[in-house]
Amino acid sequence: MQKGDVQTAGMFEDTLKVTTSPDYASRVLKGLRKKLSPNSVQRIYIAHMAEMVNEDNNIVGYIRYVFDNTENIEDDYGNRYVIRLSEVIRMMWRERHRMEAFIRFQKLQDETYYAVIEPDFNVLPLLIKHFRNRYTDQKFIIYDIKRNYGIYYDLHDTEFINLDFSNVAKPTDTIAAYTEEEAIYQHLWKNYFQSVNIAARKNTRLHVRHIPKRYWKHLTEKI
Repeated sequence: MQKGDVQTAGMFEDTLKVTTSPDYASRVLKGLRKKLSPNSVQRIYIAHMAEMVNEDNNIVGYIRYVFDNTENIEDDYGNRYVIRLSEVIRMMWRERHRMEAFIRFQKLQDETYYAVIEPDFNVLPLLIKHFRNRYTDQKFIIYDIKRNYGIYYDLHDTEFINLDFSNVAKPTDTIAAYTEEEAIYQHLWKNYFQSVNIAARKNTRLHVRHIPKRYWKHLTEKI
């Protein structure tokens, strides 16, 4: 919640105005770094990035539990806040892994590779290291159209960006910007996918379990 934001309450409840304080936040972060390992501090940040409804109270509960104890609580799975944080982290890692596997790039006319995603959780920042290491010699954009922001790698640095899709029907409609060989590659990929698909061994239930249908609209082989 940003400075000046108001959390709307019910009709018969008081309205609570929460103002962001960088000084207080810095003190809390400094305290957490004294009581937790760097990995556990990062886990709190990742859990917050999940943007799950009503999860902020659990994150605050976890932080309070950290400060209320003199001992390290990272492995105290008897506490409900510790357990819940671990559950959220598992969901985030699973979504990140799926994005790493399911992203399909399209080569644009300016030699940039473009991909659209709509993950359940805000995992885009967690994808930067993987794709920078994998595509060190390629400029690429990975755009989260659900949250309207993306990452752009220019062969040297990675930055967060926002794109204006007002001149196209939808963010996924980039066909006019393809290179000529992109359509050929997509056609070859679809043919390859069909050729390795053995009809007699088709198991739709297993297939959907590994590749949920909500991801299909951004997979070249499914379009």
